[in-house]
Amino acid sequence: MKPNPGGNEQLTALAGILLTVLLAVEGATLLNLRALLTVHAFIGMFLIPVVALKMGSTGWRMARYYLGREEYVLRGPPPLPLRVLVAPVVVASTLVLFGTGVYLLATHEVQGTAVGLHKASFVVWLVSTSVHVLARLVRMREALLARYPGVGLRLGVVVVTLVAGTAVATATLPGADRLQDRMSAPVGLDVS
Repeated sequence: MKPNPGGNEQLTALAGILLTVLLAVEGATLLNLRALLTVHAFIGMFLIPVVALKMGSTGWRMARYYLGREEYVLRGPPPLPLRVLVAPVVVASTLVLFGTGVYLLATHEVQGTAVGLHKASFVVWLVSTSVHVLARLVRMREALLARYPGVGLRLGVVVVTLVAGTAVATATLPGADRLQDRMSAPVGLDVS
């Protein structure tokens, strides 16, 4: 199979668009988290496969570039500030944000150190990811509009990712509901 850096960039852009839309919905739940915690947890779990797709496609490009694959080397690396400053912070804060989210869902914690870490990592993640997205918008649009061989395969990967997200979120919905109950119970909204 012939290397297709344009196709990889297109897959990364597709994952980026999905993340942007889903993260906007996730962010909207923060407006009333006490009432929307189940939705927040459901979407957070749904996002895990999409985040994995984005990190995987980006990691693939990075590995191909640093291993000297000609097709990737000719496309060039991302700008130096994005590579050495923004990307590591985005990756680290994403791992902490989602890791603490999964931990909170598994343990049903609604206060304490893990909640504080989840909130702090969100702030770092929001700033670094915003810089990343703004820096990549033009390139993302170009990648989405370009015609590269294998678009059907890329769309299939996206569909499988969405199915996986649905499965993960659905499987963890009982835990999200228990977390919502713990959040609501202290204020007398739900005593079950």
